[in-house]
Amino acid sequence: MRILLYRGDGDTAPWAEEFARHLPEAETVAWQEGASRAPCDYAVTWGAPEPALRELAEVKAIFLGGAGADAILKHEDAIPRHVPIVRLGDAGMGIQMAEYVLHAVLRYYRRFDEYEALARAGEWKPLPQYRREEFSVGVLGAGVLGMHVLEALKPFGFPLHAWSRSVKKIEGVQAHAGEAGLDTILRASRVVVCMLPLTAETANLLNRTNLAKLPQGAYLVNVARGAQVSEPDLLAMVKAGHIAGATLDVFRNEPLPVQHPFWQEPRITITPHISALTQRTESVQQIANKIRQLEKGEAIADVINRELGY
Repeated sequence: MRILLYRGDGDTAPWAEEFARHLPEAETVAWQEGASRAPCDYAVTWGAPEPALRELAEVKAIFLGGAGADAILKHEDAIPRHVPIVRLGDAGMGIQMAEYVLHAVLRYYRRFDEYEALARAGEWKPLPQYRREEFSVGVLGAGVLGMHVLEALKPFGFPLHAWSRSVKKIEGVQAHAGEAGLDTILRASRVVVCMLPLTAETANLLNRTNLAKLPQGAYLVNVARGAQVSEPDLLAMVKAGHIAGATLDVFRNEPLPVQHPFWQEPRITITPHISALTQRTESVQQIANKIRQLEKGEAIADVINRELGY
């Protein structure tokens, strides 16, 4: 059995070592443009460079190094429909995402962002506390990672809302779906958390029209994809005060260009796409188990639905 490894940074050696431990019957091969090699049975990839598409089209399955599928689905026409594209399940990302979002929500609820600004100005000024029952949190996307976030928020007593493609029954959470449901959750949320997969339907979803539906002084947390937010619209609404602050981990162009105006806006908190980092050992264990299932002819979880885009 041969596994083709591709990473944009070329750092495949630690992954090869993990596969040697967890799937010793497999040989791993690092993809390099122009290199000749025997055909591979499986591929583990982070993105898909054009020159690699022919080889990806010939494997039994393609495993992604993360939960998002948008990068490889740009090339889906080059990959036969019978080749499953498999995203990572949780693999240690759920707890990280919950930590990140919980930190952002509590920072805004306890007004630490404002206290930081006051401290920089040398002001000692206690602020009125927000009412917990009025500090609603809406999570856009109720998949595996979204559910981790909702469960982490429950003990704090905030009114919780979730929006997904179809209505889900989630204990302690008001569930919404569809266009009407999106309107409802935006108008109800003091903090909106974007955790949606990037698809044609979700691209640019958080534009001026939808951001304007948020209550005056609302907050945005985006840990999904940068292309879901209209950056000029968000910046304008932060400057106007309609959006009181935003915590952004993802951007349309990464790394975020040094000249980008977000860097100069103190009410926008920037992190470098670290809300849920891939855990190598957990990921390799998961992929190895799925490869063994496929070798036995068994069905596996987390196969991308190409029509839905996730």
